[in-house]
Amino acid sequence: MELYFKDRFFSSGISEIMDASGNELGCIDLKSAFGSSLDIYDSLSNLIYSGKFRVFSNKWNVLDSHGETIGIVRSRMSFLEKKFEYQAGSRGVFTITSPAFSRDFAIVDEQGDAVAGFEKISGFFSSGAYRLQNNTSEINSYELIAVIMGVHSIRKRQNQAANSAP
Repeated sequence: MELYFKDRFFSSGISEIMDASGNELGCIDLKSAFGSSLDIYDSLSNLIYSGKFRVFSNKWNVLDSHGETIGIVRSRMSFLEKKFEYQAGSRGVFTITSPAFSRDFAIVDEQGDAVAGFEKISGFFSSGAYRLQNNTSEINSYELIAVIMGVHSIRKRQNQAANSAP
C-alpha cells in the first residue's frame, strides 16, 4: 500500500493521509506547535494510533486507540547513516536506516527482510512530506505513519539541539 502524508509548517493542525490517486484515507492531528504529540485517524474519523515522546526522553511512543504503548522508536548511533529502531513488542525489532544525505529510508525486520520504505518528498523550505510504501502485513500502514512521524520528530529535536549548541 502506498500512502502520502505530511507534517505542517508549524507542526500543528490537521494533515491528510492520501493514496496515490489523491483519495483521502484518514488524517493526522498534529496537536500543538509547542509539542510533538499526534493522533492518527482513519477515513471514518476513528482514532487508531497516537504518538508522543516519553517524559524527559528522546524515545517516541506509538500507542493504539486505547492509549496502550504498542511500540517505541529510538535513535541509534551511526556515523555514516541515519539509523533508528522500532521495538514493536512481540512482533520484533525493526531497523530504520537511510544513507547519509539521502531522503530514502528502509525498514527491515530482524531477519533483514525489507518490510517497508519511505522517502521525504518535500522541498528544502517546506514542511516534511512523505511517501510510504508498505510491503508487509506485520505492521499496519497507519502504525507505520506514527513510526515515521516519530523518526521525523526525533530528527527535528536532534537538529534543534545541534543548532543551539555553542
